[in-house]
Amino acid sequence: MPVAVFAQPADATTIGSPALWAVTLAALALLLGADFLLTRRPHEVRMREAVTWSVFYLALPVAFGVYLWQAFGTGVAVEFYTGFVVEKSLSIDNLFVFMLLLSAFAVPRIYAQRVLLYGIIGALALRAIFIALGAAVLRSGTWAFLLFGAILIVTAGKVLRDALAGHGQQIDISRMRSVRLLRRLMPVTDDYRGSRLVVRENGRRALTPLALAMVAVFGTDIVFAVDSVPAVYGITEDPFLVFATNAFALLGLRALYFVMQRVLARLRHLNHGLAIILAFIGVKLVLHWAHGIWPRIPEIPTLVSLGVIITVLVTVTFTSMAAGRAPSTVATTSDPPSRRPS
Repeated sequence: MPVAVFAQPADATTIGSPALWAVTLAALALLLGADFLLTRRPHEVRMREAVTWSVFYLALPVAFGVYLWQAFGTGVAVEFYTGFVVEKSLSIDNLFVFMLLLSAFAVPRIYAQRVLLYGIIGALALRAIFIALGAAVLRSGTWAFLLFGAILIVTAGKVLRDALAGHGQQIDISRMRSVRLLRRLMPVTDDYRGSRLVVRENGRRALTPLALAMVAVFGTDIVFAVDSVPAVYGITEDPFLVFATNAFALLGLRALYFVMQRVLARLRHLNHGLAIILAFIGVKLVLHWAHGIWPRIPEIPTLVSLGVIITVLVTVTFTSMAAGRAPSTVATTSDPPSRRPS
């Protein structure tokens, strides 16, 4: 379809024309459908398969950004790439928690990707809801930028405090509200029954541990959406771009999980970097709000934001690698994500 068809924005605040939304959602459904087919037959994901799909899901946003650049200009493309980098870095934090949940529930490796896929679908649905709510809040007045900025700055402080404290990663599934509620509503089998979520046992329906694991992952999605959506709204006010950055960042998580299983525990400074990024975007939002009231107060350009975010991520990656090579380093799990599952 010609670029001109997609280049007609629905209104002045978004590039998301009905045609562009329709094609984007159709492509998203197609990709998720392909993932369902791939995970229909349970199998242990090999590194070659995981890397291939990870490269594919990284190439997609790059190509989409090129399309945005050609159709809407450099500014829109830079906003998309910046938002994608922010969401991708935050999604890596999601992987820490997913890894702990799969371990806590002792999910067999052959079923791990199905649990992750359901978690990604849940995350997409929740992000869509939060994005719609965020757009409605932004339309109500500029005070929303101050609110989003405050949320990110407070979250950044908690992330940094936990990272500096050096707490070991722990998840107590017996204390998760969603898991406790399910156990009260239905009995749970003692063992896994293949990829089935519900079975009939002693004449009544019962959940399997796989169902509990999926609910727990879904519960973490709610917590992650609270700061992920305001973070990308700090880059762009366009709901379509906010949704697109979230979708592209989440789509590749299933494959990226298996690529980064060994690497994740070595990124001991990731939370320090995420705290800096969240605080930076929070300050950016506060300045944007203040600029609307006092025009003399400067704003932070999106291109500068992209440079700062990439610099922080590269820096914490190198410092984590250097810390890992230090002779005195003892192999431990890395700092915990501050966003706890519910």
